[in-house]
Amino acid sequence: MSPAEVALILFGIFAVLVAVRVPVAFALGLACVPVFFIDERLTPFLLLNEMLKSYNSFLLLAIPFFMLAANLMNTAGITDKLINLSRVLVGWMPGGLGHISVVVSMLFAGISGSSTAEAAGVGGVLIPAMKKQGYDTEFAVALVACAAVMGVIIPPSILMVVWGGVISVSIGGLFLAGVLPGTLMGLSFMAVVYLYAKRRGYPVYAKPTFRELLSALAQAILPILTPGIIVGGIVFGLFTPTEASVVAVLYAMALGILIYRRLGPKQLRETMYDSGRFAAISLFCIGTASAFGWLLAYFKIPQLFVNMVADWGGGVTSVGFITAFCFLIIGCFIDAIPAIIIVGTILAPLAESVGMHPIHFAVIGVISIAYGLVTPPYGLCLMISCTIGGIKIKHAVRDTLILFVPMLLVLLFVILVPDALLWLPRTLMPKLVD
Repeated sequence: MSPAEVALILFGIFAVLVAVRVPVAFALGLACVPVFFIDERLTPFLLLNEMLKSYNSFLLLAIPFFMLAANLMNTAGITDKLINLSRVLVGWMPGGLGHISVVVSMLFAGISGSSTAEAAGVGGVLIPAMKKQGYDTEFAVALVACAAVMGVIIPPSILMVVWGGVISVSIGGLFLAGVLPGTLMGLSFMAVVYLYAKRRGYPVYAKPTFRELLSALAQAILPILTPGIIVGGIVFGLFTPTEASVVAVLYAMALGILIYRRLGPKQLRETMYDSGRFAAISLFCIGTASAFGWLLAYFKIPQLFVNMVADWGGGVTSVGFITAFCFLIIGCFIDAIPAIIIVGTILAPLAESVGMHPIHFAVIGVISIAYGLVTPPYGLCLMISCTIGGIKIKHAVRDTLILFVPMLLVLLFVILVPDALLWLPRTLMPKLVD
């Protein structure tokens, strides 16, 4: 079979299965089966073999541990400490609770690495509080959902761990490259909140005293040290990303058990069960997506795509736009992890062919696919926020689209100004990031 014929079979069957609501992880595996039977050089046992090979990865162990660390932080009541700190930092600005939501999301992103954990943890506290203070429910839901996207952009990031493991990119470099776009996204959300507050008269908090600032900082200092410990340890070679994830779990347990005393045997058992369940789902997606990606590579489908695009001409910027477009579209329909494995594998040779820096390519991909967390019909963070807010997704779409504009502007900046993105990795990791 030609690469085009195999691509038609794989993506055709996958699209049909997704359309009839077969879970994406199963759809990816089932789409591979006919090709293994049709081509006499292959056997169905290769499907299981490729799945097992993908699990035999020390690096991917970081995924369940980062998930567990995020859930432990949520259970330990870390969100309350971050909200209190955010209140004294930005609560006095017009639209105070909206700004608090953004800043909490930025701080929590540096702890969790997971947008869904952030949407649930932050949204569960702040959406009811914003509604109580007179904020429009649609805006509160949209703001929390969009701000939660920063969870996989500001380091540490589970998606960056997956990308680094699958496409062999420095995870420390990816973490550092995520700092600037994550910060720009947070500032742009705060600008939108300010405009909404001025037009709709949202309330503000009183300006805090210096003593209140010190008190809030003292209560939150231990949780906000988490990203420094994780990222700093990786960047300066103290431990690997997987070891960093274990350190994050131990640190979260120490805070929850010894400092805040919110984690007892029952809470630990429930948190570990939930984390294991969600980690199993993610890892199963990685297994079937890896088998799917292996077939793409075996039949040289990525090279077929590179040859097609090469006829159009263009360079780094055009490939950046192609990458963003592909991930933005596919992110509307499937989960981020299988999308990275499949689309990233296809587009990586194209980025390499035009001399695009692998970290630049990776950050464009991660940001674009992360936006799928708030774009229907998938929009997992938007679903979580709407459930907490008690409204249907269609009612939050308008405000989500308004907040999506600055998100797209940040993506445009990342595509057009790679040197700004790469400055921090090149400064702190010059030997690994040229």
